[in-house]
Amino acid sequence: MSPHRPPRRPHLWLPLLLASQALVAWMWWQWGWQVGLPLLLASHGLCLWGVLAPGSRLYGPVLRHLPEGETGVWLTIDDGPSDDTRPLLDLLDAHAARATFFLVGERAATRPDLVREIVARGHDIGNHTQRHPQARFWALGPRQMRREIADCQRTLTTIAGRAPVWFRSVVGHSNPFVHGPLRDAGLARVAWSARGFDAVERDTTKVVARIDADLVPGAIVLLHEGARHGRNVEMVAGVLERLQARGLHTVLPFSAAERGGDPAR
Repeated sequence: MSPHRPPRRPHLWLPLLLASQALVAWMWWQWGWQVGLPLLLASHGLCLWGVLAPGSRLYGPVLRHLPEGETGVWLTIDDGPSDDTRPLLDLLDAHAARATFFLVGERAATRPDLVREIVARGHDIGNHTQRHPQARFWALGPRQMRREIADCQRTLTTIAGRAPVWFRSVVGHSNPFVHGPLRDAGLARVAWSARGFDAVERDTTKVVARIDADLVPGAIVLLHEGARHGRNVEMVAGVLERLQARGLHTVLPFSAAERGGDPAR
């Protein structure tokens, strides 16, 4: 079965939310605030967890690990393109490795040559929103969310000549308004199973060790490029060395052949 599964019922959360709040109101009426208030707070806490937890499926599907039986590891690199992109491509080539670059639309528009080079060198690209609104992505309303996803999809499709099929939420957050635009664009949301906090951690050894602890067949590895500390390339190099030491190879899920051979699909 293909791991690519765009949302099918992106608004299912709404009737479930209304039903849960009706139940809380009924229990409050039956047993008073001593029961109703804790239930109300718990239900709201669950909704917030669904937004902030990167692997939460409360509002829609998310791929957290490749399907059982997959022997490879999926490298994903967020936040490009950047000055790191070309050195990363050279590094991946040296290790005969492939990765998916989750690109920011505005950054891609200023460096279209790097986007095309990623594709030409055998890698995949994914949608990582148009403007990467890190501080407020979790709180975007339906219009702003749709604009972030649709604008990035349009930007990357125009540059690369093919539409991305994967989406990575900013900081992994996903509020109730993410999955409608994903369904319309044919995008599937991807989380991760191995991370080293390389966007903020400066110590390469710590980053690689954290990722190494979760490097197993089927793992989805979260990496970044262009961080202020300037060490992302050496961090990716460390991860590639650990993959080689463990005898693991990289994979790109949902190939062009699975898309029907149409690069624009």
